[in-house]
Amino acid sequence: MQQKKNIHSIILARGGSKGIKNKNLKLINGKPLLYWSINSSLKSKLIQNTWVSSDSNKILNFAEKYGAKIIKRPKNLSGDKNSSESGWLHALNEIEKEKKVKVDCIVGIQNTSPLRLKNDLDDALIKFFNYNYDSMFACTFKHDIFFSWILKNKKIKSNYKIFKRPLRQKMDNFILENGSFYIFKSKKFRKLQNRLFGKIGFFQQNVFSSFQIDDEEDFSLLKTLMESKLIKKKYNLN
Repeated sequence: MQQKKNIHSIILARGGSKGIKNKNLKLINGKPLLYWSINSSLKSKLIQNTWVSSDSNKILNFAEKYGAKIIKRPKNLSGDKNSSESGWLHALNEIEKEKKVKVDCIVGIQNTSPLRLKNDLDDALIKFFNYNYDSMFACTFKHDIFFSWILKNKKIKSNYKIFKRPLRQKMDNFILENGSFYIFKSKKFRKLQNRLFGKIGFFQQNVFSSFQIDDEEDFSLLKTLMESKLIKKKYNLN
């Protein structure tokens, strides 16, 4: 990174949630889920501003308390069927037009993957600019998803030749988006309104950082994981 960039993180945290009620403020390791994404962003040395976009005043008050800047998102952009892109685009417009702040690059941090190592965001941003990517996703390398099946019309079909099952050692790595965060240039994002475009890069994280919360069982498992001594030490959870 030879020149200073205007890098902003945007965390989308709507009030409603079908899978887990009040998910963003539900306690995990003694702090609300939203806290861990805000904390990761604020610890970054390269992100200038951390924004939380929400339709919930309760969430916005919490975010402001922990040092984030806030954006009130309208209800018509906060439903189950609204894409993250629509939320990021609204936030980008608010930051540049209402807050009068320039944005070159957005880090779209997602609350459902709260575990990130201390330098993950900065290391990803350094790679992003060094390779001149237009967009980037966080990921995990996997072998086992090769042995996957599709369920359609109550019938299952394999995605591989069951009579020519490959040896694990000879399988390629599959790069799996884990949803922890995305990075993209704001100008092209505004035009294309999609999180991935142009020259796309990836940033590899470990398996713990790739744990994503989709339902109550996931939440319980991650809660147990984040309260373990091993993870507290590895991720410096405090």
